[in-house]
Amino acid sequence: MNVLFIAVDDLRPEFASYKADGIQTPNIDRLAAKGLQFNAAYCQYPVCNPSRSSLLTGLRPDDLGILSNRIALREKWPDIVTLPQMFRNNGYFTAGIGKLLHMGLDEEGKQTFFRDDASFDYFFSARGKTPAIGGQGEGRKLGDGTVQWARWRAAEGGDEAQMDGMIAAEAVRALDENHDKPFFIGVGFHKPHDPFVAPKEYFDLYPLDEIQLAVDPSDRTSLLDNALPNSYNFDIFEDSDRREFKRAYRACTTFVDAQVGKVLDAMDHLQLWDSTIVVLWGDHGYHLGEHGWWNKVTVFDIGARVPLVIWSPNAGGMGRETEAVVELLDLYPSLVDLAGLEAPHELRGRSLKPLVETPSASWRRPAFTQVVREQVGMGYSVRYGDWRLAQWGREGSGGLELYDVTKDKEGYYNYANDPAYQATVDRLYGFLQQGYPQIARGSR
Repeated sequence: MNVLFIAVDDLRPEFASYKADGIQTPNIDRLAAKGLQFNAAYCQYPVCNPSRSSLLTGLRPDDLGILSNRIALREKWPDIVTLPQMFRNNGYFTAGIGKLLHMGLDEEGKQTFFRDDASFDYFFSARGKTPAIGGQGEGRKLGDGTVQWARWRAAEGGDEAQMDGMIAAEAVRALDENHDKPFFIGVGFHKPHDPFVAPKEYFDLYPLDEIQLAVDPSDRTSLLDNALPNSYNFDIFEDSDRREFKRAYRACTTFVDAQVGKVLDAMDHLQLWDSTIVVLWGDHGYHLGEHGWWNKVTVFDIGARVPLVIWSPNAGGMGRETEAVVELLDLYPSLVDLAGLEAPHELRGRSLKPLVETPSASWRRPAFTQVVREQVGMGYSVRYGDWRLAQWGREGSGGLELYDVTKDKEGYYNYANDPAYQATVDRLYGFLQQGYPQIARGSR
């Protein structure tokens, strides 16, 4: 089996196939309709580099010691066999196109973006290749401009004047030139990651006066101090800024969906569906105003849950959905299993092949997500069944959160201190300590 491995940066599962209104993603939706859509997939760390490093090695962030965007995987683990490298070692042609790893090393061992020569026979980055016209068009910084990355541009020049348009074109070329040999082609799209730049025609799909803002309910539970980072002050945003932010995120999402569509069209043209496993995933979730937050780095369901679709030729679960709780960490062992290979080292996840074959198969497993907080060191969370439990601090000094995520995916109603839910807290805490045996339960 060939592998087409598609990553989308900062993509929350908010499109029609996930039963969300208001955003246009016809190409991701058609892949979801063709393959198996996972409705409860979770990243292991809600930040680009730790999430991707975990997925691409099959190890947890704590195993790797990579908990920020500042450490390249190969600096700490020069000899680790990544997922694409495992395919390369088994005779596959491997290509890394765009952003798969967040940080890499160049030929001289210096930090660079995305590159990993051990993993790929061929590497392509569109950084620095954008023509001047791609930086032209209407746009502005949001708020008072102090949040530097919070800016948008409805750009001139069309799709291929943007990095993701170039990445799509290069992915199509790589498929065309290498479809007659076993391949692992990884395609990493940048949008909807900030800055929110996309061709003007995608902004035109979303009239500003039709953008609906998230409204936190008046009876919500008070937030714990560590539930949100303190890295940005979004109080500077007016409602006009918020609408422009959400519109720009949606425009970028539809733009990247169109680029995914070009790659899927190449799969059609080259008649590769019967010989190729296709995986599409997002590296973490994203807030669009829920809890007043406009970014990632949280363990709310909105910050930790990701889109995930797998197509596997002739598998029984194609064209269906599953509510099974899974982790991005499961992708490495799944592709080892689906391709009939052997893992090069111990993997922390579990193969999803049973679900790919039978989406209703018994699968009662927890999913773990963690994130650093300066005040308490670390927040630890687990999703199991309908519930998510989070503990802030190794000994719980920052408190506990318990949410029924099937009814309250935004995380507005915290039941951790409600006596009626203590049995649920106890049960979830047992799972939390399975994932993080170093923690101790604090006093209630």
